[in-house]
Amino acid sequence: MIEGRAMLAAAIGMLALAGCSPAAPADQQAACADLRTATMIRLPGGRFTMGADPKYPEEGPPRTVMVKPFWIDAHELTNGEFATFVAKTGYRTVAERVPPALPDAPPEMRQPGSAVFSVPDERDPRWWRWVVGAEWRHPSGPAESIAGRDREPVVQIAYDDAIAYAKWAGKRLPSEAEWEYAALAGSPVLPEPVDAHGTPQANYYQGAFPARDLALDGYRGRAPVGCFKPNAFGLYDMIGNVWEWTSAPAGPGGASGVIKGGSYLCASNYCARYRPAARQFEERGMGTDHIGVRFVRDAAP
Repeated sequence: MIEGRAMLAAAIGMLALAGCSPAAPADQQAACADLRTATMIRLPGGRFTMGADPKYPEEGPPRTVMVKPFWIDAHELTNGEFATFVAKTGYRTVAERVPPALPDAPPEMRQPGSAVFSVPDERDPRWWRWVVGAEWRHPSGPAESIAGRDREPVVQIAYDDAIAYAKWAGKRLPSEAEWEYAALAGSPVLPEPVDAHGTPQANYYQGAFPARDLALDGYRGRAPVGCFKPNAFGLYDMIGNVWEWTSAPAGPGGASGVIKGGSYLCASNYCARYRPAARQFEERGMGTDHIGVRFVRDAAP
């Protein structure tokens, strides 16, 4: 996980270009829910244990938290929905703009682009690197297009991009407590999102990360929203697929934010952050090809 643009510049030798793409069987894609329109679900609010069964120190200690009723998107913001926003407003994302100057930044980081993941190999052991031209229409760079992929979650969305969409749509980012409450949906915490037969119930990394994703869940990369069963609240992909921004700040001066839910790159042998309590810190001024967003709205008690 990239902590920020400055760290990426300092560690550019450790980062690499992505080439992941969906690889789901036709019958599984046919089973995906048709979620072409934005749907919000009203959650009643209540008390819950936040940070339950912490795996990492920053997740705990477990504590009782109260959340008020709120509406939440049933699925992650999609390419199609973001395209509508851009068409109506002319908005340009952070990744499409010239980045701020950084001391000793390599030449490619002085051009519009963003952070992209790749499976390392003997020729190139790097996991992440800055890719010129990587943005929401071309998540891993100019060679990748989202044409025909309107139902996939939009990525390469920085915090300011998420805020811009939220204001336009009359919504807001969830607090970390709201997000975790929605992801738990009153169910017990599972060590891994599988059913009683061991079948993956979310889009995450099966195999030895980062060498090989076995794609036992049907996907190598982002899945269209609605391809896995919703949780008890009727919410899709709260675990896996792509990380999601929250409103929670992190780091000095709030330059970073808390993202939740894990992504298709979370593996049991590496970070195992496909759990409601899991949290990761991400620099707000940059997106990646595995970070997206969903939104909430206040509700009457």
